[in-house]
Amino acid sequence: MTKVTEAPDQAPSSATGVDLGQALGALLRRYLDSARTVVDELPGGPRGFQILTIAAEGVCSNQATIALRLGIDRTVMTYLVDDLEKAGMVTRRPDPADRRARQVVLTTKGDRTLDSASARIREVERDVLRGLSDDEAEVFRSLLARVTADVPADHSACAGPAPTC
Repeated sequence: MTKVTEAPDQAPSSATGVDLGQALGALLRRYLDSARTVVDELPGGPRGFQILTIAAEGVCSNQATIALRLGIDRTVMTYLVDDLEKAGMVTRRPDPADRRARQVVLTTKGDRTLDSASARIREVERDVLRGLSDDEAEVFRSLLARVTADVPADHSACAGPAPTC
């Protein structure tokens, strides 16, 4: 096995010389470190941002399903949503598909907050992908979407109609 040795600021000469796990880990760490700083003022920080993002999708804002999608313990999810609700960014309402479940719905303030935070996250993404041209960054995003397309998004708790907000 040949070891590829490159200067830290240079890309490997061959994609086959890249340790995928190490490269993805480095990219994720760079992204998370930067993202954390731009959404840290949100209740729950990056997790709070993710909850707002999923709630805004409108596909399913069931609290339990959001927790499942994010890999967050349901108890922790309750505290995160409590904090977002206290900040006036979301409200809870009974899920019409399951009255025992609660939907997380963005408020006007939550929508504005999400728009602002999303703009800051886009800047982080541009910075993280700064080594790529705009076209290359778009290709990277497309390829990433393709390789993650088969990762299931569990909407099993979304049996009812989409929420109307």
